[in-house]
Amino acid sequence: MKSSRPLSLSHPSGDKRFKMLDATMKRHQYQQDALIEILHKAQELFGFLENDLLLYIAHSLKLPPSRVYGVATFYHLFSLAPKGKHTCVVCTGTACYVKGAPEILANLEKSSHIHAGETTPDGQVSVLTARCLGACSLAPAVVFDGTVCGYQTPESVQEHIQGWLQE
Repeated sequence: MKSSRPLSLSHPSGDKRFKMLDATMKRHQYQQDALIEILHKAQELFGFLENDLLLYIAHSLKLPPSRVYGVATFYHLFSLAPKGKHTCVVCTGTACYVKGAPEILANLEKSSHIHAGETTPDGQVSVLTARCLGACSLAPAVVFDGTVCGYQTPESVQEHIQGWLQE
């Protein structure tokens, strides 16, 4: 009886996070359709999905790396770079866009000296965008460290992140 388990039982680096990731893949029986759950666990363990980690997952699940990368870049919840200690996500969906998201984002980029998708050099703040948060009735909406706040203005966002930028 042939096992679908990869030959190596542990990662050569000795990093215990790989052992925990392997346990997740084993629990899902190395099924390719469990890719999103496995990527979620990998990001939870490592903080972000770097290329070597995506290749490891692709090899373990016997998937083309392009498919794993495609899924990792398609979904907003996955990050291919380390995020800052704090995250500020500006919704750019239609309702938020019409009600002021571009102004919020421009002001945020100016005050933090970074562009959307980047993290401040000190690793304190990441500025991100989302296609839609599903909070259209609260437009414009911004997510501060996982908390959705509605009816935001450039000034209210600036006030909220000011402490983060000074840490």
